[in-house]
Amino acid sequence: MNPRYTGRTRPTKPKKQNRIQKRKRDDVDADKLAQAVQDLDVNEPFTSFTDLPLSQSTKAGLKSAHFTTLTDIQSRAIPLALKGHDILGAAKTGSGKTLAFLIPILENLYRSQCIGADAGLGAMIISPTRELAIQIFDVLCKIGRKGHLFAAGLIIGGKSLREEQDALARMNIVVCTPGRILQHLSQTASFSFSVDSLQMLVLDEADRILDMGFQRDVDAIIEYLPKDRQTLLFSATQTKRVSDLARLSLQDPEYISVHEAAPTATPQTLQQNYIVTPLHEKLDTLYSFIQSAKKSKILAFMSSGKQVRFVYESFRHLQPGIPLLHLHGRQKQTARLDITQRFAAANASCLFATDVVARGLDFPAVDWVVQVDCPEDADTYIHRVGRTARYEREGRAVLFLEPSEEEGMLSRLESKKVPIEKINVKQKKKQSIKDQLQNMCFKDPQLKYLGQKAFISYTKSVWLQPDKEVFKLKELPLEEFATSLGLPGAPRIKFLGTAQNQDEQKMKKNAPRRGLSPASSDEEELANDGESEMKDGKKDKDGVRTKYDRMFERKNQDVLAEHYTKLIGDEEDTDEAHANGLNGDHLDDDEEHEEVGFLTVKRRIPAQDATFGRVAPQPLPNGRQQRTVHIEGAAQPLIVDSKRREKLLQSRKKVTKLKDKGTRTVFDDEGRPHALYEFEDEEGFKAKGKPEEQRAAFEEREKARVQAVDVTDKAEAKRKRKEKIWKRKERERAEAEAGVEMDDEDEDEEGRYEGTKQMRIEEDEPEGTLEDLEDMAKGLFG
Repeated sequence: MNPRYTGRTRPTKPKKQNRIQKRKRDDVDADKLAQAVQDLDVNEPFTSFTDLPLSQSTKAGLKSAHFTTLTDIQSRAIPLALKGHDILGAAKTGSGKTLAFLIPILENLYRSQCIGADAGLGAMIISPTRELAIQIFDVLCKIGRKGHLFAAGLIIGGKSLREEQDALARMNIVVCTPGRILQHLSQTASFSFSVDSLQMLVLDEADRILDMGFQRDVDAIIEYLPKDRQTLLFSATQTKRVSDLARLSLQDPEYISVHEAAPTATPQTLQQNYIVTPLHEKLDTLYSFIQSAKKSKILAFMSSGKQVRFVYESFRHLQPGIPLLHLHGRQKQTARLDITQRFAAANASCLFATDVVARGLDFPAVDWVVQVDCPEDADTYIHRVGRTARYEREGRAVLFLEPSEEEGMLSRLESKKVPIEKINVKQKKKQSIKDQLQNMCFKDPQLKYLGQKAFISYTKSVWLQPDKEVFKLKELPLEEFATSLGLPGAPRIKFLGTAQNQDEQKMKKNAPRRGLSPASSDEEELANDGESEMKDGKKDKDGVRTKYDRMFERKNQDVLAEHYTKLIGDEEDTDEAHANGLNGDHLDDDEEHEEVGFLTVKRRIPAQDATFGRVAPQPLPNGRQQRTVHIEGAAQPLIVDSKRREKLLQSRKKVTKLKDKGTRTVFDDEGRPHALYEFEDEEGFKAKGKPEEQRAAFEEREKARVQAVDVTDKAEAKRKRKEKIWKRKERERAEAEAGVEMDDEDEDEEGRYEGTKQMRIEEDEPEGTLEDLEDMAKGLFG
């Protein structure tokens, strides 16, 4: 029988037969690997990937990607993950945590034969940022392309939701961000996307994903996932909080911290220093540093995207002599990916970035990590400096600290076992760019607007920091900082006043009405009861006032009552407002006014304008009271004798109609005011003479004026004609001087256009000499 035929009547295809045989071999290999993993002793020391029970496809992929030796975190985490344990892995930055969870994913899914669209989704890797997700997916493709048949995908947005929905139904491994995968879990159920078969869940940079920023998304994602799954958590700063572990449904997790006993939390090859520089000198120090390291690869961190944009645009105009890049979360995904690739491929460049690149990203050969703004905590510092000195390479990091931040931040770093030394800036090499920034902001309104936004975003970031022992907003020189950005003055920030008043408002709200309030707060107590107060001399001599006293002292509290006048009056508030810095120019250091911040008074309405003039009420025969209100600008006072008149006073539009109409005024050349239309009376007109004589005099004056203007106009027209002729002659002369000899072809071409305006005279020339003509004549007559 032909070997291509079986016992069936119809032949089968060779490819299908080969595929069946390969599947059988895979099943045999998977069974052997499962037995090898079951017999694996996790306490044995492993140094190479060949020592582990891995499939041939994974070994080939690791070899092609030049991964041969296991790191500490890999040698301890991979065996436990292969046996199905939940893991909390913590290791220094650049220690190979990505392979520590990618290899177990490939192996566990291979042993369970979770391959193809029918198998469903087997593993989910969640990353806090898009850039880190792309990096993880690239590593997954490198080590899985040599024989593995898994369908892997990247779900981070940037494409249409329907396109990603169609791809999700066929995926076995997905690398995603929390927000995007949650959107699919809640909206893609009807498109055959199911997570019921999920075997493994991986959270990279787990401490960042489990914090307040992603807490709600992660909790919602966990609700969709099955309980009997394997969960792996990896980060440089791992969490041990019981609440976080309970949320993830971890089952007897193995905590692996390979560097827990290490003397430092950062790599030994990392040189760390800090510089104490005032806030208004940070940009000068940064620019001077970039100028001195033009051949280096620099990564500069800032606290907000607005600062990144302003520093990038301003430094780009200054041209420090090194390629500049900028990266922040507000950019589009294509631009962020392009910038990441350009910086990774560059030999010398400077990237201004926010904390969006602080975690997990592997930029090769970064020489310097500069933290222009103080990090929010020690963990953020560790992740930032982890972008350099990776894989036992050397690296250097510099932290800029404001004098008020030095003591608090150093204590936080010391508690995390971070060794850091202080260095000083050479003042001779320090270059000031304040004047150049001011010049650029003056010429470019957009750059000035960016500077204002950068100032506000930095101030807001400091205000929002929870660690007030490190971030002390009141001690920052904000006016000098605004000047260093090239701004003419510090922008007004209104939220600061509200924030500084919060403590006092809470104290007033929670304090009892009696006993806790100070003895000198009589004015506040009277205001709370709606009373008129000490100005009227109604304070009791002995200081004791009962509720009956307050009841009899109360007055009419309608909108035109006396207490309303005091609420809107500003006689007593003007001096206090300026003392408290309500104009937003500065913060007062006095403890009495420290709760008032950068509030802005846009307009003050005097009390007499708001309440109008009033006359004492007069009784009417029907028992009602009548008041007369004098309105400024109105000829007659308004008599208020009904509720309708009372409501009329509350409308500015209606009050304006009661005022007299204004008169329009024009000013002559000397600045004297005149009415818009000035008419002469009849007696004054007749005093000037007879109408016929005035008419004749007027015509003579106008005729003389027109003649004088006509002479000027003719002279101007003559001058313009001469100027036009002179320009035409100059243009012809320049063309003649710049011309060259034309060849025969040009002469023929020119001849085509001749003869249209001028007649061309041509003379016939004889074809021979005089002797030739004589000989010709003799021949004719001879």
